[in-house]
Amino acid sequence: MSNTRKKQWRWPLSPETVRSVLSSHSILGLAFAAVIYLVCVTGTVAVFAPDLERWEVPATPVARSLSDAAAARAIAEGAQHAPADTALYLALPTPAKEGASLVAFSPAFERKWAVAEDGSLSDLEAGWTDFLIHLHVNLHLPRSWGEFIVGLTGVALLSSLVSGILAHPRVLRDAFHLRLGGSRRLQEADLHNRLGIWALPFHFTLALTGALLGLSTIIVAVLALLLYPEGGMKKVYELFLDAPPPVDTRAVPMPDIAALIAQARARAPQAAPQNVMVERAGRADMRVTVLSGRAKLLVQQDETRFDAAGKVVADEHPEDFVPGTRVLGGIGQVHFGWYGGLAVRLAYGLLGIALCVVTSSGVTIWLARRRDRGRPAPQWERIWAAVCWGQPVVLCLTALLARFAPEASLPAAWLAFTVLSILASALAKTVPGPRLARAWRWALTALLAILAFIHGAAALPQGGAVLIDAVLLAGSAGLLASLLRGRTRTAA
Repeated sequence: MSNTRKKQWRWPLSPETVRSVLSSHSILGLAFAAVIYLVCVTGTVAVFAPDLERWEVPATPVARSLSDAAAARAIAEGAQHAPADTALYLALPTPAKEGASLVAFSPAFERKWAVAEDGSLSDLEAGWTDFLIHLHVNLHLPRSWGEFIVGLTGVALLSSLVSGILAHPRVLRDAFHLRLGGSRRLQEADLHNRLGIWALPFHFTLALTGALLGLSTIIVAVLALLLYPEGGMKKVYELFLDAPPPVDTRAVPMPDIAALIAQARARAPQAAPQNVMVERAGRADMRVTVLSGRAKLLVQQDETRFDAAGKVVADEHPEDFVPGTRVLGGIGQVHFGWYGGLAVRLAYGLLGIALCVVTSSGVTIWLARRRDRGRPAPQWERIWAAVCWGQPVVLCLTALLARFAPEASLPAAWLAFTVLSILASALAKTVPGPRLARAWRWALTALLAILAFIHGAAALPQGGAVLIDAVLLAGSAGLLASLLRGRTRTAA
């Protein structure tokens, strides 16, 4: 027997290097969790985009109805204030959404107006609402990259939901088991699991539709590679979108838009016109599209398209669409919750808050478990407090900035506030994570109330919507009650 001992295999990296790699892994995990949480928070608030616009611009006229003649007048006035190569998109009042608006957009131009009942236009520049929507959709990154990252968060959230259910075989049995007032980790775990299972259909739907919307460009590219290696992505888009007419920049008079809307209504008597889109107004290659919706359908499926001379070039109705096309058309509506009026928006808001709690508590549970096992991560606790409660505070600060300094760059301000809040929290070594989180909650409580009073004072004399102010005050009151209850429990 040989006396030579076999050399024991050793990991080639030093313990210090391993610790550095683990730290990097934690950074990556928390960073991705932070992006998921940010997307959830901004999405929850963005559900109220129609209300936020009125909240930001309280003098906005709100048309309860709009005649065909008034719609035509609004489009004609908008065409005078926009380049000839832009598209004009008129949104008519519907049972789900009061008010009418007109948007002129092109790759190089965008402007939005509120439309009064007589068809006159008023500027509708809701800078903070636009900032919020773009933060949710593409994180203010280049559109393709930003949407791709947001789509990946949808995939990650979807995976977390599925794995969370599979990892908890008793999740249905314990659906109503909620331990409050005891161990913080058990309380967070129960809240995480209960909200996760109670609202699972909503969470799953939101994550799936968000992933599909964010990764749509990648999906189209893969389909193009598999189905049309020679035709490219254009061929795939032609499956869902009609090809534009040949370019013809000759100036032509506008057709009678009111008559075209009336004709579209006659072709689909069961539907009501909801949107009118005029592409390349005043040019020979102009196209006018009237989109109509039916009371029992989620998305618009009646579409009548006219050319520059007012001739019908396409007329489609629900029976003309296959089920797959209908499903694709409803993804955006289901994701954003802009289809069923105020009741649906409020339901989406409450369920969105639940999703934010589920997302944030997952990291909180992980940090608490580390502490219970004798491996605390106080710096990460402080950083997560800056993300979990600091991001709502930062959003409130950007809303105040938009109110008092409308020319300021809100994306740059958001980035600066975010970086400073995380750095300050990471460096505050003498402040425990829970105490720092409590300080952020106090700040959020105050800012919600301040925003409500500032905007309410400006909106009430002009008859502006008070829904957002009521929601802000309710949120502030709820946070205040929880903070005072926590102080009483600590004192006891």
